Amino acid sequence: MKNLIRILSALCLLFSAAASAQEEGEVDIALVLAVDVSNSMDREEQELQRQGFIDAFRSSLVHEAVRDGMLGRIAVAYVEWAGEGEQKLVVPWTVIEGAETANRFADRLQSAPISRARRTSISGAIDFGVRLLGESNVDALRQVIDISGDGATNRGRPVMDARDEAVAKGITVNGLPIMLKKPRSYWDIEDLDLYYRDCVIGGQGAFMVPVRERHQFAEAIKTKIIREIAGPVEVPLIQPAQAEPGMNCLVAQRPRLDQWRN
Repeated sequence: MKNLIRILSALCLLFSAAASAQEEGEVDIALVLAVDVSNSMDREEQELQRQGFIDAFRSSLVHEAVRDGMLGRIAVAYVEWAGEGEQKLVVPWTVIEGAETANRFADRLQSAPISRARRTSISGAIDFGVRLLGESNVDALRQVIDISGDGATNRGRPVMDARDEAVAKGITVNGLPIMLKKPRSYWDIEDLDLYYRDCVIGGQGAFMVPVRERHQFAEAIKTKIIREIAGPVEVPLIQPAQAEPGMNCLVAQRPRLDQWRN
């Protein structure tokens, strides 16, 4: 009889531990923050971008958005990216469930150096984000990849292919197009916001927040993260174009078409 009681007690502990582990892995959103560190962004822009994310996770408004979620917990990973194969995980998956954990995430981000690399591959960043989401070890109600950058894809496979594959997996791709400079070379494009609208973002409730002035960085990033945590709104933030022609998603890749077609 005593042995039976011990066995039953052990089973109860085992089931309790399993239930706790399952509960520990449930979050409102698994969010990949993928930020551009290509050479087209100067050091000041990169520092403004990084500080914008640090300030956002220290903001009481972001803390409230996390707390107001269905589960009150989110998981976040921070990635820097540039050209094809140039992706770096700066802060790995971190569960945030209040001010203390959010501030620790911000502290880790502040202490990490900022990378720099050549070229621009949004498709590579999306593909890397999809893999990260598959390795998150959390049970997320929503999965989101947040892409910020100042240019169009000029390396790697077509961005719309990567976007469409992510969306097919139930992942939402949002955008933060950085439009602080006028186009200066063949690789730059005038209407980066339209490029992000037509070629980058996608999925349920997808939206973008363009940044056109340096002083807008911090507020734009905070607003975007709060919207992502809160979830899709009833009225789409990006309306489908009607008579307006769509953007050429291969605008910066034309000289290299044969490389990724073959």
